[in-house]
Amino acid sequence: MILFPAIDLKDGQCVRLKLGDMNQATVFNASPVAQALAFAEQGFRYIHVVDLNGAFAGASVNGAAVEAIVRAVQVPVQLGGGIRTLADIETWLDKGVARVILGTAAVRDPPLVRDAARRFPGRVAVGIDARGGRVAVEGWAETSELDAVELARRFEGAGVAAIVYTDIDRDGILTGINWEATLDLARAVSIPVIASGGLASMDDVRMLTRPEMQILEGAISGRALYDGRIDSREALALLGGAAKGAAKR
Repeated sequence: MILFPAIDLKDGQCVRLKLGDMNQATVFNASPVAQALAFAEQGFRYIHVVDLNGAFAGASVNGAAVEAIVRAVQVPVQLGGGIRTLADIETWLDKGVARVILGTAAVRDPPLVRDAARRFPGRVAVGIDARGGRVAVEGWAETSELDAVELARRFEGAGVAAIVYTDIDRDGILTGINWEATLDLARAVSIPVIASGGLASMDDVRMLTRPEMQILEGAISGRALYDGRIDSREALALLGGAAKGAAKR
């Protein structure tokens, strides 16, 4: 079970949004590199990075910050936000990102996802961000009529490494992960699922140790790590997730 600390990038800074609203951003660290190094030193074995500006723009905006993070840490980094073309995917993988996450592209261009997953085994994930069970795209600015489980099933057998499932209605407000919807999705597909959106406390971390949760690859935590609601050392010990010096791809 992997606990992924989140670094969300807006205007070159490490922030957390409330309900996916770019106008409700709290800056937690002006230096994304310092934040990444802190997470690596705490023992996290994977870092989750999102280019928030890029998600809205449809292209990399915080690329310099992402590159600096990848150069600075020796743990793998997965990246989402604004990755919409095969060239984007190749560029980031060549720059040392361990895994790219395709969200809007998964809805708009499924063949791209399948092609990329085939070309880069184990290095392409799908991000499914849902509001009321319906998939949101373009940095969560638009909600489609597509059901989250329906979208996930489109990539069965395609070689997708993981699905990052975010319940937007819980993101950044510390109300706890939508366990029911997350587990329903995980049971509906054979692709590993990573829970995101709302991990709020050590009680949530303890939830991840329950037998029924072992179907998940892990969970992403943001605001609760930054404000101390989750103790990183205790959480990693509970999940068996501390791995100092973990090798980068």
